[in-house]
Amino acid sequence: MSGIFTKSMARNIFYGGTVFFFLLFLALTFDTERELPNRDNRQNLTPEVAAGKHIWETRNCLGCHTLLGEGAYFAPELGNVYTRRGPEFIKAWMMSQPTGAPGRRQMPNFHLTDEELDQLVAFFKYTAGINTANWPPNIEG
Repeated sequence: MSGIFTKSMARNIFYGGTVFFFLLFLALTFDTERELPNRDNRQNLTPEVAAGKHIWETRNCLGCHTLLGEGAYFAPELGNVYTRRGPEFIKAWMMSQPTGAPGRRQMPNFHLTDEELDQLVAFFKYTAGINTANWPPNIEG
């Protein structure tokens, strides 16, 4: 091969790379479309879960917490809080806020009813059941 890089060679590398990465994109898209139905969690979606999500959204929990990696990083990840702590801990924690512990971030008390707490716990149980391909690898998020 000569030491000269011609326009023809550059064009062939460009077109070859374009075709390669386009085919790679198609293969990854096909794999994702094939895999997503196996990860579906809609059979566990109940009206109670939907009401819990509504509570999550109307109280702006995403303003401080993350849920499956999305949201603010001010407070702990809650995508697997049901697995980590359990339903009774979640309810007790929500009712005992703010703790008043000095030097700690304080969560406001939203004065949720028992029914609303059950709905929020159902939402956390639903999110804990989502197949996230073992992410995060650490259960503490």
